[in-house]
Amino acid sequence: MVKICCIGAGYVGGPTMAVIALKCPEIEVVVVDIAAPRINAWNSDHLPIYEPGLDDVVKKCRGKNLFFSTDVEKHVAEANIVFVSVNTPTKTQGLGAGKAADLTYWESAARMIADVSKTDKIVVEKSTVPVKTAEAIERILTHNRKGINFTILSNPEFLAEGTAIADLFNPDRVLIGGRETPEGQKAIHALRDVYAHWVPVDRILCTNLWSAELSKLAANAFLAQRISSVNAMSALCEATGADVSQVSHSIGTDSRIGPKFLNASVGFGGSCFQKDILNLVYICECNGLPEVANYWKQVIKVNDYQKNRFVNRVVSSMFNTVSGKKIAVLGFAFKKDTGDTRETPAIDVCKGLLGDKAKLSIYDPQVSEDQITRDLAMKKFDWDHPAHLQPLSPTSNKQVSVVWDAYEAIKDAHGICILTEWDEFKNLDYKKVFDSMQKPAFVFDGRNVVDVNKLREIGFIVYSIGKPLDSWLKDMPAVA
Repeated sequence: MVKICCIGAGYVGGPTMAVIALKCPEIEVVVVDIAAPRINAWNSDHLPIYEPGLDDVVKKCRGKNLFFSTDVEKHVAEANIVFVSVNTPTKTQGLGAGKAADLTYWESAARMIADVSKTDKIVVEKSTVPVKTAEAIERILTHNRKGINFTILSNPEFLAEGTAIADLFNPDRVLIGGRETPEGQKAIHALRDVYAHWVPVDRILCTNLWSAELSKLAANAFLAQRISSVNAMSALCEATGADVSQVSHSIGTDSRIGPKFLNASVGFGGSCFQKDILNLVYICECNGLPEVANYWKQVIKVNDYQKNRFVNRVVSSMFNTVSGKKIAVLGFAFKKDTGDTRETPAIDVCKGLLGDKAKLSIYDPQVSEDQITRDLAMKKFDWDHPAHLQPLSPTSNKQVSVVWDAYEAIKDAHGICILTEWDEFKNLDYKKVFDSMQKPAFVFDGRNVVDVNKLREIGFIVYSIGKPLDSWLKDMPAVA
């Protein structure tokens, strides 16, 4: 019987292993993590992450051929294939700080695999890692192998949070990279056979190690680049009276471009885009390619510019101050259908408004008060390090309240900032909302989810990214 063990029970490891277990009932799959609360949650009725469809998959397999455990060494020792899905956070100090990936947790996992293994193993990179990580991991395993053979594969994930289960069931492609040696090719075929239980073989792409590692970074960089491109265009649309939705639709009908990732917004977030681009920048710099590094840096700069521009628009529109004013923040997750707040634009927007002494009332249907408090207290990149290295009990900010109802968040507010495109925000009773707010009542739509004309008829002053400006806003400076 093939046994798979995955080190890391997060957003990648948990859902991926659950689907493998569902599609491969003859394979035993164990997900291990040193964090007992996380494993306990995976074994409970309240999973540690929110992902549509995940509950059903886990409940069908858990206790049959899918297990979650803190006994890391035991299950690694017993496995034929070990997936490593640990964090690769951006370094916060030392060489490459602010750009390079921190491989501390990967190295620790590799040394542990070498220590406990008694049989040959295929070790699969599932984390997003810098190019040539496999080579470093290979060296660690080789020098500690005690006569055991380890074969390294790269199998990057291409999941989109909110649709991860659908993406796993029907992937655009599965990418497997390995050494161009007999052992490497044998390992590639072994992993390909796992995915071939449900993925058409022509969608399983087999490459060398370095191509697989770089493909993940490149894919995220290209997607983020599209978002920054349309967000840069949104600023020009506002300045000229063009409508970014119409512009996006127009260029998206070009078959060479396509319509995806062309929605203007307050900015991109999530665990991968910024981290992977910074990693790409560092690799370019290390390889003597400053012009290429600067090109990709600009994608991040435009994303930061878009968030700053949104905050400036809020402040300047409201008589150039939000001091003491209640602002309702609708949505804190980085996108709808997930509770993930990693690198969410909401953090920078909220911090910008708090810097001008606004009073924030925050509502998100999937994000807890503790998570919001923690995110607003953390320094940049701290979120990707283990919980014990993060602020243990961040003090609540008296300017921030977190509520569990959108109407409660909005009551007596001077303005509303929509920062996540949850469907419920499209369907609020905006006449009821208007009547409960201070006047003039402002709506700042960072996701282009509201019917601008309808809200203006009700009496709102509306700012929607990349849309023709409200007559009120035309007289206000774009930069505070």
